[in-house]
Amino acid sequence: MKRWMRKIAVVLITIVTLGMYTPPSLLTTDAEDNKALTNIDDGISDATLETETIDDIDVTLEPYSEDYFIRSLTAKAKEQTLTKLGPKIANQVEDEFYAVILPKMEEVLETILLDAGEDTLAYYDITEQPASGDGERIFNIYNYSAQKDVAKFHVRRDNRPLEGYWFNFHYHLDHDKFAQHHEIGEIYWDKNMPPKWMA
Repeated sequence: MKRWMRKIAVVLITIVTLGMYTPPSLLTTDAEDNKALTNIDDGISDATLETETIDDIDVTLEPYSEDYFIRSLTAKAKEQTLTKLGPKIANQVEDEFYAVILPKMEEVLETILLDAGEDTLAYYDITEQPASGDGERIFNIYNYSAQKDVAKFHVRRDNRPLEGYWFNFHYHLDHDKFAQHHEIGEIYWDKNMPPKWMA
């Protein structure tokens, strides 16, 4: 079943049942989709591919609890970020990404999701497609109930004179109409221009 059809079905069933029931079989990702996201390229090291998928989430968590939603959305965000970087960039910056960027990104995600409240959290999801080429978008957090983006996570290439290229990870919030940059962190690339995203 196509992802967009699955999402529409989940939203419709959730609305019809007033949020009391969300079909679990429609929320899980197809094995092929999961494989496509994690097997970006054979060139990425095994450490990079060890991402937590929705299926790996601790089974002791109560289904559809606040912790469950936060863990599943964090896992999706991690997958989307690795997809955005692509194998060429991920191979070179993975150590700094896991040590510096990912923990801060998870912390920000958890804060945003906890601020949403347990009732609203069920309607939050991560967008599916990061921007390729030169685009900044990694993923958006979308509220299906309000039909709007809540937060936008981006990575930008900065070319600083005499220093070289840096990857600037940041996010924007809907509170200020996505105007202000909220820093997550930076990773140094090289003096040479980096490849395009998802390359």
